[in-house]
Amino acid sequence: MDIPETAYFGAKLSDYDYDLPTSSIALYPTAERDRSRLMVLHRQEQRIEHRVFRDLPEFLAARDCLVINETKVFPARLRGVRVKSGGSVELLLLRRKGDLWEALARPARRLKVGAEVKLLDGSLTAVVEAVCPSGRRLFRFDGEDTLEEMLARIGEVPLPPYIHREVESNDRERYQTVYARRTGAVAAPTAGLHFTDGLLAQIGEAGVAVAPIVLHVGPGTFLPVEEENPEDHEMEAESFEVSSESAERINLCRRKGGRVVVVGTTSVRTLESVVEKEGEDWVARPDSGWTKLFIRPPYPFVMVDALITNFHLPRSTLLMLVSAFAGRQFVMEAYAQAIREGYRFYSYGDAMLIL
Repeated sequence: MDIPETAYFGAKLSDYDYDLPTSSIALYPTAERDRSRLMVLHRQEQRIEHRVFRDLPEFLAARDCLVINETKVFPARLRGVRVKSGGSVELLLLRRKGDLWEALARPARRLKVGAEVKLLDGSLTAVVEAVCPSGRRLFRFDGEDTLEEMLARIGEVPLPPYIHREVESNDRERYQTVYARRTGAVAAPTAGLHFTDGLLAQIGEAGVAVAPIVLHVGPGTFLPVEEENPEDHEMEAESFEVSSESAERINLCRRKGGRVVVVGTTSVRTLESVVEKEGEDWVARPDSGWTKLFIRPPYPFVMVDALITNFHLPRSTLLMLVSAFAGRQFVMEAYAQAIREGYRFYSYGDAMLIL
């Protein structure tokens, strides 16, 4: 992708800060997925309107293409005790590396190479094989059951750290999109949590194409940007896949003059990672691999015409991406209005449609 290096330069980190009352953080999802509120930002008119998510089909047209992320969250959080001391340990599995698993551990400082953790149901023991430079651990799991069997039995949904409550049984279903198909994420692509099967059917009946892609959301989505100059921040790599069929649906939509309406920042980063020039046009190519694309102002979007997203943490890469798409000042004004109007923020919160 031939983009000048200066196109990636952003403003100061403090330009993406805002104060959020604790009461605005959604601890639970709405009773019905598509009854979440929907703030609609009209970029050209610099206008905001307030709707409900089930109104979304009113803003879509027959030639449009809806891009969704089919990643599926797995119950990656495990609890156990250290074999030698009996001290409590919490593990967050991230990804498989051959016969081992990379994981975040708490407390990590007591887990040296060779340390053993007995998981709570006693079926498996996690053994530290290596300590990564990042401080993460590589674990080997020993026991009669497979790790997958044990996760299905005692693994917990890895709710984000700002949801200060215990995981409940309903979270296994609600912290997952209705179209989740490909297991591998440790966090949900939360913009998709508002869709229902019925709403997707209504959208399809209206002639809107649906193009599923995959980006397995990693723990980097929760990592704060600590450098005052965002240019110095490095994204954590996440795996993605865009099939030939989905790439063709997206490209056909553009050839017919439709809009590519992208659900979530994860889908945005995936699409913008697979674009290439074909003659005078930008197209999406089928591809798979890892992306570390960091989108912040100013960024020349070439594949995304409209964006559905949630309300994001201050000083986060997600807020920077949305600001690059809609304009920082407009987005920050919208966030201030959302707080005044009682919108619910973050993963289980309300949604935003940027046109």
